[in-house]
Order: sequence, then structure tokens, then C-alpha cells
Amino acid sequence: MISYAQSQDEDGPPGGGMSDEDAPDSEPTQADLETRIDSVRERFESIEGDLEPVRDDLEPISKEIDPVRETFEAAETEDDLDDVEAELEPVREEIDPVREAFDSLREEFDDIELPEPETDEDEESDEGDEEADDEPTGPIAALETEHEALEEELDEVEDEIDALEDDVDDVQSDVDDQRGPYAEDIVSEVDDAKGDIEGTRWTEEGEVELREAVEAALENSNAVLGTSISPADDEPLLEALITALETVEAEIESAELDPDEDDEEIASLLETTDDLQSDVDDATAWDDLQVREQLRREGYYDVLDHVKDFPPEWHALKVHEKRGNVDMVLLALESLGSDFMEEHCLESLERMGPEEAIEPMLQRANRRDTTAMSILGKIGKADEDVVEALLDYVDSNPQLQRPAMRALGEVGSEEAVQPIANQLAEEEAVVRSSAARALGLIGDTRAIDPLAERLEEDEEDTVRASAAWALNQIGTERALEAVAGASDDRAYLVQAEAEKVDLEPAA
Repeated sequence: MISYAQSQDEDGPPGGGMSDEDAPDSEPTQADLETRIDSVRERFESIEGDLEPVRDDLEPISKEIDPVRETFEAAETEDDLDDVEAELEPVREEIDPVREAFDSLREEFDDIELPEPETDEDEESDEGDEEADDEPTGPIAALETEHEALEEELDEVEDEIDALEDDVDDVQSDVDDQRGPYAEDIVSEVDDAKGDIEGTRWTEEGEVELREAVEAALENSNAVLGTSISPADDEPLLEALITALETVEAEIESAELDPDEDDEEIASLLETTDDLQSDVDDATAWDDLQVREQLRREGYYDVLDHVKDFPPEWHALKVHEKRGNVDMVLLALESLGSDFMEEHCLESLERMGPEEAIEPMLQRANRRDTTAMSILGKIGKADEDVVEALLDYVDSNPQLQRPAMRALGEVGSEEAVQPIANQLAEEEAVVRSSAARALGLIGDTRAIDPLAERLEEDEEDTVRASAAWALNQIGTERALEAVAGASDDRAYLVQAEAEKVDLEPAA
């Protein structure tokens, strides 16, 4: 356990100084002021002395993080992840007393009250005197300088402690993400689907859809578990489906699937339960009929002379898209709880690219919806809120970076040039390539030099090809010269971009 000296006496402020409560009611004399200044300075020195062991203990702790991270990077099994956590726990335990000791010093520092400088009433009342210098002087001013210096030291140490705690939390988060999935996750998903079936009022059509969904799930799970579970024919349909799913849950639990040895079986069962939940969500419930009635009253179905595609909502959606009825497409997106219809509504909006969809797509983009990001790009309006929302994902994971950067390229955001150009140095080639193409779509000449550097130095053919394409899109003489210089590149795609360059002056 790390220990730290405490400078504060039990019966009074550190340094033997006089507390505020003990101060006399009479006007303080110069001697009193000097005594208070000395007392505060002693407290500063005490805090600074106690801060040293805190600072000294941070460096060895920080060196313990990298070995833990190396253990994590080499981890392949659940037991390996247990080892990572076992190594991480003592690091966390060493940080905790450091944090407690620092917080105590910070609290003591915050409690210190600096003495107020004396003011000359005659000088204040004499309006003809020149104004005093802005910079204070004297012992109190010196004390204030010491106060600021000590506060900066405290801030620096706190930043180091925060960084260590963040490192520990990041490793723990990585461990949590790496774990599983487990058999319990499969059982939980089956239980969710079972609860939806049991707690929903279904139409006749919906019951048929549920039977098909459950039978498909049973067929897949039977293949993995080696069972032969099926709904009973002598029970009401919904009861039979629920009983069958309960049997699946029991079989999964008894199989004692190991997350390491049975990872393929677990992954297959999770895919099955995901499909089951999706099919349950899409099955027609009585509430869906209420939504259809709402859509009917809004005139959503008025475009239908007959139903060509099932469900009729899909057929109506196609007609509304063809006619440019953005409001009806958005109404369907908002009203219908079907994953099937949501997917088709979003596809319609992506093809249409209407400005009326900016606000609802912004809401979805802020929830990490990559399709919404793509739609915002197709709309192509460099709205301030759109750019701000997309920029949040430029320095994220590749799954979010790529659609966000492309959308920023399509809207032509000049504000995004530097953040996207920064991604040209990213480790993953797919990110560098996407960043290059986004810069080409924007067409800003500030991107020429970093793109030319990628074209000349990047080891990945796809990145160099994207950089060449982007420079051709920018199209200035300097950009085209950079592409033309890559005519002997080993990659055909780069050569093809170089061949497009025509630097001959127009006749």
C-alpha cells in the first residue's frame, strides 16, 4: 500500500497558522497580514512536499500498463482474458491510493483563502490621481503567483492520474469487448423472442408468419445441437411455439457450450436467434393493422389501384418514390415498425436525396446509423448541422469513418478537409483510401500535397490508386502533374489514372 505524509494537524490548519474562525474582529495589522501570508506559504510548501511522492509513484505505475496491454493483444481464449484482468487488477489497486492522496491535497489546496490586499481609501477617493498599474505588486502579489504555480503543478499531476485511469479503463473495455459471446447470450435472445410472441396480440396472418419463423429457427438449432425439437400439433399454435422455444433454451443450457471450443456453434446459434427476432418483429400484429389504418387516413394507400407487391406498404412506397412524394416516404419510415419496410424506406430516400429528409436523417446519424450518413451525402447540402454531425465520426472506427467521410465529400464540406486529410496517416489502408476519395470529392486544392505524398509513398496499391483518382478529380495543373508522374507505378489502377492526364494546352 502506498502511503503519503499528511501535513495537516488534527487541531488546526497546517503550518500552525491561524484559522479564519480564530481571526480577531478588529482591523488586521500589518503584522497580522504578514503572519497570514507566512501561514499560507507554509501550507503551499506542505502541499508541494506531499505532492512529490504522488508524482514519484505515477511513473512506475505507468510502466505497468504496456505489459498488460501486450498480454491482451496475445490473448486468444477466455482464460487468456482472465489473465489480462488478473494483471490489470493490481495496477488499478496501485492507482487508487494515488488518486485518494492527490484528491486530499487538491481539497486542501482549494480550501486555502488568500489574504485580500489592503486598499488606500484616500487614493480611491482622489479621482484626479492616475490609475494604479494593472499588475499588482508586493507580498500578496507574490503569494498569488505561488498559488498559480502550485495550481499548475496540481493540474499536471491530475492529468497524469486521469491518463493512467483512462488507460486501465481502455484495457478493461477491450477485454469486455473481446469476451464471448456465450451460451447465455443465445438463451437471452431466445427468451426475448419468446416474450414478444407471448406478449403480443397477433393477426391470423401474423400467426402463420410466426410459425414459419420459429420452425426455421428450430431447423437451424436442431442441426447445431443434434436435437429434433418441433412445435406440438395438439396445442394451440402460440403455446406450441413458446413451448418449443423453451425446450431450445433448456437444450442450449444443458449443452454447456464453451466460448472457446464451441465458438462456431455459438456464432451459428446467435445468427439463428437474430433471424428469429427479426422475423418476429416483422410478423403482422394487431398494432400493425392500427398503423395501416393511420396510413390509410393519411392517404398513403391512395396511389394503389391494385396491390402488385406484398405487403401493400411496399408497393405504395415504390409509387410514392416514383412520384417524388417525400412526405409519404418519411411517413412510412416513421410509422411502420417493420425492419423490412425501414430498409426499403431508407433505400428510397437514398435514391431520392431530398432536403426534407435532412432532419430525420440527422437524428439517425447521431445514433451511428451509417445508412443515414449515406443519405445525407446523397442530399449533398453542406448544412452546418450535417457537417458537424458527420465530423464527429471522422476520427472513429472504420465502420463509421468511411460512410461519414464519403458523405462529407459528397456535400463538399471545406471544413472537413483537414480532419479528413489527417486520416491519410491512419494505419488501416481502407481508411486512408476512403479519406483520399473523400478529399477528391471535395476538390479542395489544400489536399493536393497530402494526396501527392500518399501517391508517392504509400505501400498499398488501393491507397495510391485512390490518391491518384482524387488528384484527377481536383484537376488543377499541380494536381495533374502529380498524377502524371505516377505513370510507371506498379499498380494498373494507378497507371490508368495517370493515363487520363492531359497536360497539353488546349488548341
